[in-house]
Order: sequence, then C-alpha cells, then structure tokens
Amino acid sequence: MEENYKNKSVMNIASLVLGIISIITILFWYIALPTGILAIVFGVKSALRTGSKIGKAGMITGIVGLSLCAFIYIGMILILILAKQI
Repeated sequence: MEENYKNKSVMNIASLVLGIISIITILFWYIALPTGILAIVFGVKSALRTGSKIGKAGMITGIVGLSLCAFIYIGMILILILAKQI
C-alpha cells in the first residue's frame, strides 16, 4: 500500500508544474523566481524520497526557468548601462 502512495506523490507533479510556469513567465520576475525556486526545492525533495523522474524533470525545468530569467534581466541591465555610455 505504501509503494502506491510513494509513486503518486504530489510533490512530483507540483515541481513539474511550477517549473513549467517559471519557464513560461520568465519576463515577469516576481512570478518566475518564486515558482522556479519552489520547483527546485520540491523536485529535490521528491527525487530524494521516491527517485521519481517527474521530480527530476521538475527540478530541471525550475533551473532552466531561473537561468533564463537571470540571463534576460542581466542582459537588459547590461544593455541599459552600455547604452548610457554611448
């Protein structure tokens, strides 16, 4: 009975959904950052508990979402700084 419960963990699905939301909303940092961080946390916890591939996928999508968000905003700041110097 417990094995069925472990395979149907809600954290697996939550991490994947939050990771996808963080990728979709990368232009809105106030949505992308919390959802990406939560996706990574839930993905790590579920991957350690159950070894689920969905949890690992959620962790990866959270990392991708945070990375894209950071890349876009750092690039925008650099463009603004370089545009003022010209």
